[in-house]
Amino acid sequence: MRASFAAILPTLVRRERASLTATLLAPPVALGVATILNLGLYVLMGRDPVAVFYAMLLEPFLSWASFSEVMLKTGPLLLIAQGLAIGFRAKVFNIGAEGQFILGAIFASAIPVWFPQATGQWIWPLMLFLGALGGASWASLTAFWRVRLNANEILVSLMLSLVAAQLLNYLLLGPWKDPNGFNFPQSVMFQYDAMVPILISGTRINVSLLLTIVLSMVAWIFMQKSFTGYKLQVGGLAPRAAGYAGFNEGRAIWLSLLIGGCAAGLAGAAEVAGPLGQLQRSISTGYGYAAIIVAYLGGLHPIGIVVSALFMAALYIGGDNAMVSANLPIAAVRVFQGSLLVAYLIALAFVRYRLEWRLSAYRSQP
Repeated sequence: MRASFAAILPTLVRRERASLTATLLAPPVALGVATILNLGLYVLMGRDPVAVFYAMLLEPFLSWASFSEVMLKTGPLLLIAQGLAIGFRAKVFNIGAEGQFILGAIFASAIPVWFPQATGQWIWPLMLFLGALGGASWASLTAFWRVRLNANEILVSLMLSLVAAQLLNYLLLGPWKDPNGFNFPQSVMFQYDAMVPILISGTRINVSLLLTIVLSMVAWIFMQKSFTGYKLQVGGLAPRAAGYAGFNEGRAIWLSLLIGGCAAGLAGAAEVAGPLGQLQRSISTGYGYAAIIVAYLGGLHPIGIVVSALFMAALYIGGDNAMVSANLPIAAVRVFQGSLLVAYLIALAFVRYRLEWRLSAYRSQP
């Protein structure tokens, strides 16, 4: 005997055209929702939500010393996110920027570690070049597995990040360990010429931030004005149509991953040749993962990514402040970052789709 019944179920229907106003409102709405949810979490944890809000979201902008640190952290986040966004728009999901960042730092550190007595203004530019080369080389492993063996680039790039972290541990606990470093896992301190010059005196902001801004402009020109950027976007939006038009999917995957890896590696090189001044295990601070949030929060648009990178950098500094002044654990800061991404993706879904209630009929089997 069969029984049939009907139910009204919600269905997401794609909009013919997403509203520009709704698209622009999605990030601030997501920020508001994430803030409210996390303030509720802080109440449950027994923390003062007003003190946490002040320390995390306001204090980074209230003094030049704090804001200069925000600008310092904006650099790597912005650079990595710009590279990742190009691949994301082509539907190539590079989740391994953290590993590419580490390899960039390792490649760049080779010069001051092997040649600690070298001098000359050529050292730090060469270090940045080697960092970009290292990140691109690490990303090329993911591209090879994806194109030649049809492996999922998300899993491959993510697993390679774990390998990169272990490679860093091996070097700092073995051949690159500073013999005069009191047994700490770190390299020798870099010489003066191996450091990126300071951009603003009295701060730690260096020339790499200026380079990052220039490369952000290049990313905008590449994605908005160049034919290659257009092909990548078409390949992401309509892969079958792109195939019929003669666009090469494998080439798009290689290009997307190499750009992302190059940007992440350059950021890693700028980090060791900038504020750190040596290769440390703490070089892996989650920039590669946070940049994914930055890229999506910026709508995968080069200009939007600049704003979201600045906000995420402020959240980094504000999180450090909240850990001191409000006794907030670091995990709570990571939860805020993750909930912000989830809230944005939900908001973006309602920008692109509308919710309809439809009557659906079901028939049970005997």
